[in-house]
Formats: sequence, structure tokens, C-alpha cells
Amino acid sequence: MTPEELSSAVTACLKDAIDAGDFSIELPSEVRVERPRNRDHGDWATNIALQLSKQAGMNPRQFAEILSSRLAKIDGVAKVDIAGPGFLNITLDAGAAGELAKAIVEAGPAYGRSDALSGTRINLEFVSANPTGPIHLGGTRWAAVGDALARVFESQGAEVTREYYFNDHGAQIDRFARSLLASAKGEPAPEDGYAGAYIEDIASRVLAVESNILELPEAEAQERFRAIGVDLMFGDIKESLHNFGVDFDVYFHEDSLHENGQVEMLLEKLKGSGNLYEKDGAWWLNSTDFGDDKDRVVIKSDGNAAYIAGDIAYIQNKRERGFDLNIYMLGADHHGYVARLKAAAAALGHDPECVEVLIGQMVNLVKDGKPVRMSKRAGTVVTLEDLVDAVGVDAARYTLARFSADSNIDIDLDLLTRRSNENPVFYVQYAHARTYALARNADAAGVDDSAFDAALLSHPTEGALLAALGQYPGVVAQASTFREPHRVARHLEVIAGTYHRWYDACRIAPQNGEEVTDVNRTRLWLNTAARQVLANGLDLLGVSAPERM
Repeated sequence: MTPEELSSAVTACLKDAIDAGDFSIELPSEVRVERPRNRDHGDWATNIALQLSKQAGMNPRQFAEILSSRLAKIDGVAKVDIAGPGFLNITLDAGAAGELAKAIVEAGPAYGRSDALSGTRINLEFVSANPTGPIHLGGTRWAAVGDALARVFESQGAEVTREYYFNDHGAQIDRFARSLLASAKGEPAPEDGYAGAYIEDIASRVLAVESNILELPEAEAQERFRAIGVDLMFGDIKESLHNFGVDFDVYFHEDSLHENGQVEMLLEKLKGSGNLYEKDGAWWLNSTDFGDDKDRVVIKSDGNAAYIAGDIAYIQNKRERGFDLNIYMLGADHHGYVARLKAAAAALGHDPECVEVLIGQMVNLVKDGKPVRMSKRAGTVVTLEDLVDAVGVDAARYTLARFSADSNIDIDLDLLTRRSNENPVFYVQYAHARTYALARNADAAGVDDSAFDAALLSHPTEGALLAALGQYPGVVAQASTFREPHRVARHLEVIAGTYHRWYDACRIAPQNGEEVTDVNRTRLWLNTAARQVLANGLDLLGVSAPERM
């Protein structure tokens, strides 16, 4: 019996009690069952009686007693105890608990997936680094977390578009072009420009494409460096991300919003709606009416559009493309965007809940106990390539995804190159590889999966492993609901730990001439179930599941 099946059983008992007139309540949309910290308190627990008793006009224990008598009659439930003010502790019989192993194997890659978000179209914009240099650690973190979150959403049935907002409009691109031109001339970088080996590399490649570019008038030469240099830099960014296992469905060019007049037309529409007003020669969005902390200048007094004008047009563009939910994954310095973008959506006539902003925090590298600050390529920052060169794609992706994105993290390079249980990605991948080694040994000993008797999975470590495997779908659902793929990584570590302990306590292959029994065969099913869940979880994180290590 899976936690989901048990949850459905509790819901059915609630409905039966309502129909029988035991109490009058509104049936909840979901009943949460969780693993008790103390195994003496049963296999699963729920606080549903505490949640609903007030609605029923009862004290929680009275409510729990009615529900427990019905739950105890369900096939597979060995006993139900009422604890404290009204917690229900449920113990399954060994057969019901063990059936989960077979259910997981039969579900295969579908285990942990659901249709909870079926029909929901999500635009997930992440990384979106300006094409003025290589991707730094903050962008690398969003690459790992964003792609993992997209995979989690897809596992719950959503249709996800991974989008990269290509900022090719504005002052930063102009500074980039001036920096390339200066490098090509052998001059120092402009005071407000960019430096590093990558600038010299791009400048040289621009000259290789257009050798006579320095013979052009300076303004024209700068424009050519801008056009060619941005294209080359963005090509490098795409390649870096692809090598990191991250590809985007849409590369949206900011310039397109301005070139075809979308911004101007939309602002005229907002003026007509009364959500733009004129003051001090500028046009302002009345964003405070929609929850922002201040009104925002949209058209400056010189007549040029402010940056938020493009943001407004971009929201409208996404809605016109049919996205139900638009998630922006932004850096630590973008906290003000949360209210600003929601206000812009509301001013356009959309539900502000169609916009979500996730804020990521800083990433620091540590080696030999000291911060790593310099990059040979970028000069001033550590890049995606630097991290991958140091620890590899798997370790980089797993580590960046295993922490809550709203927390600062220090990445210990020495730890991530260590093949030990202290290294989280090694710990999880090794558990997966060990399932294959165990299966190979079992095959050599003549153990196959021709029989399965769930009641034989009765060792305490088997109960713990089954419980951890059973919690996996709920963890994935929570990762989707709370936009926190790190929950998957952390639970994989729990599964790996319970698996390693089971490995130490229970053998699949018989020893010393013992005969192969159904215990051996049934344990092989459990081993395969553990492998499947580890593989499913690693896939959600974009990390490989090796067969040998």
C-alpha cells in the first residue's frame, strides 16, 4: 500500500462517515499521511482529526475514534492507534507494506509522476544572463535549479516551456561592444567596460569573421562588433548550457519587443485604461494600486521607455502565447521585481497570480578552506565552465540543486571530488550503482524475480526502505507545489541511507551453499524498486544514474 493509496483510503473512510451521519464536514481535497519519526508509532500517521474536528463540532479524539474504527477495517491495515490530542498512527501488515516494492517496479519511470498539473501551461524563464560574458555562478545555479524545476513540473503533468530572455537591448550591450572594439585596437577596456580573456577571444573571432572591420568609421565599427560579438558570445553561452545538460525551448530577444512596436502600442493602451498617468513630464504606472510599494516610471521625461516598459510588454507577450503561469527566476538583487511584475500583470488586466518570481541567492566556491574568487577566462568571476572543470557536470548540478535557492551556499570543491559518503552526489549515485552490483551477484547465484511474497519483507531495515520509497511521490509533489527541487535531492539521500543500511543487514544472494528461496527472490524485487526510485529522482535533477562506479 502506497502513501497515496492510504491517503485515498482515509478519504473514503471520511466520506463513509459523512454518509452515515457520524459527522457533518466538507470533504478535504487531500489527506496528508506522513512517516512518524518513531517507528513505534506505526508506519504512517495523519493529523486529519485535528484539522477537521472543529468543523464537525467535536473534540479531536472523539473525531479520531470514529475514523479509526473505520480505518481498522481496511484490508492491509493491521492496527490504528490514537495518540496525543488526536493523531492517528496507522500500522500496515507486512504484506500490505511490502506490496509497494512490486508496485514501484511495475510503474517503472512513471513512479512519482502524476497528472496534478495536467492542462497547465508554464513559462519558466531562468538563467537569462546578458550576452556580455560567460555565465557566472549565480546563472549556473539557476541553470541547475531551473532545469530541475522544469522536470519536476513536467513529472506532475504540466506543459513547460523553458525560456531564456535574451537581453540584447540597452546600455550593457553598448559597453560590451566598446570593450570588444578597444581590445581589437589593443587599447585598455573602457572604464565602464568588460575585461578578461574572453573579451580578447571574442574580439579576435569578430576580426576573423570581418577582417576589415577596423577600417570602418568608429561608430559603424562599434555597431559591427556589437552585432557579431553578441552573436558569438551568445553562441558560447548556449554551448556551455548544452554541455551542462540545459537546453531552452525559446530564446526570446528583448529587442523584438521594441522593433515591432509592441512596447509603444501596449503603453498607449495602458494610457487609455487609466493605469498610466503623467507627472513631471514622465509617464508612471500606478503600480501602488496593485500592491507595489511605489509607482514606477514607464516613459521617462526624455520620451524614452524605462526598463520596466519592456517587462510589461514581455508579460503581455507571454499571456498572448497562452501561458497560465509565468515564473521568473531572478538574482539576489531583484527582490523589488516580485511586487513590480505582479502589479504590471494586474494593470494589464491579468490575474497577478499568473506571475511568480523566485529569487536565488549567492554561491561561493571554497577550496582548501579558502574562497575561490578568480577565473582565468572572465578575470573577475567564477564561471560555469570553471565549476564543471573542477567537479564535473553531475556533481555541479546535484550540489546546486540540493540547497534551497533562497539560501546562500558555499561549495566545497575538495568535498565534491571525493569518492566518499561525505560527498552527497557520490553517496546517492553509489547507492544506485550498488543496486546493479547486487543484482549481478544475485544473478550469478541463481536468484531471479520469478516469485514475490510481500509478507517476507519483514526485516526492520526493509520496512524503513519501503517507507522511504513510499514517500517519494509525495516529496516530488511538494517540490512542485513549493518550487523546491532540493526536496528531491535531500530525499534521495534519505533513500540512499536506508538502502545502504538494508544492504548491510539483508542479503539477496544465498551463502554457503544455501538454497535460493522466495525471500531471496522477493528481496531482488525490493532492490529493483530502490534502483528505480533513485534513477527517477536523479533524472528529475538532470544527474546521471551510473550502473558501475
